[in-house]
Amino acid sequence: MSADEQPPYDVYNRNCPARMVFTRLADKWSLLIIRRLKTDAVRFNQLRRDLDGVSAKMLTQTLRNLERDGLIQRQIFATVPVTVEYSLTGLGQTLADTIDELALWAENHIETVLESQQQFDQEQG
Repeated sequence: MSADEQPPYDVYNRNCPARMVFTRLADKWSLLIIRRLKTDAVRFNQLRRDLDGVSAKMLTQTLRNLERDGLIQRQIFATVPVTVEYSLTGLGQTLADTIDELALWAENHIETVLESQQQFDQEQG
């Protein structure tokens, strides 16, 4: 695509299907799952332990959505009981570094954000 050509999608257009990606990534569990899977495959129960506060139902739902979007893959092992591992796909891996940067930004700037919230709240009243 040349510099003067328009991309085929425009996220500012309400009918743009790329907005679905924004919706998915606006979910904290999606971001945390992708970041957790960046380095290695993880079993369901390990993910649940690693993501403090996520319910089994929410984790299952989020994993299914991410799998449907092609960001993660599920591998089933014929053990007793059955073992299931989740890992990033190539597409998911392309997103993991961006999420990593976002998480690091949040961790590095949370004190400033909290101070701003406190100041705003005091000024409001």
